[in-house]
Amino acid sequence: MQADQNAAEKVLRVLVETGGCSGFQYGMSFDEPKSDDEQLESEGVKFVVDPTSYAYLDGSNIDFDDGLQGKGFEIQNPNAQSTCGCGKSFN
Repeated sequence: MQADQNAAEKVLRVLVETGGCSGFQYGMSFDEPKSDDEQLESEGVKFVVDPTSYAYLDGSNIDFDDGLQGKGFEIQNPNAQSTCGCGKSFN
C-alpha cells in the first residue's frame, strides 16, 4: 500500500478523529512523523500515533480481515464504551 501511494519516505499514521456515527472514528494514512508522535512498531510494521489519539488507542489491537464479511482493518479498542455496527466509529 505504501509503494502504491508513492509514500516510501512516510510512515503509517493511526489516528482518532471526530466523526462517524458514534462520535469518534478511526483513520490511517501515510504521513511525515511529528516531534510529539509516539513511534511504535508491531510485527515489523512501524507506525506513529499523535498524543491525543494515543490516549484513545492505548491497548488497542489492529487486525486486517479479508474474510467473507469484507476486506479491511479492524480495531479492537478496550477504551471504547460503544461501537458502531460498521466498526469504524466508537464512543
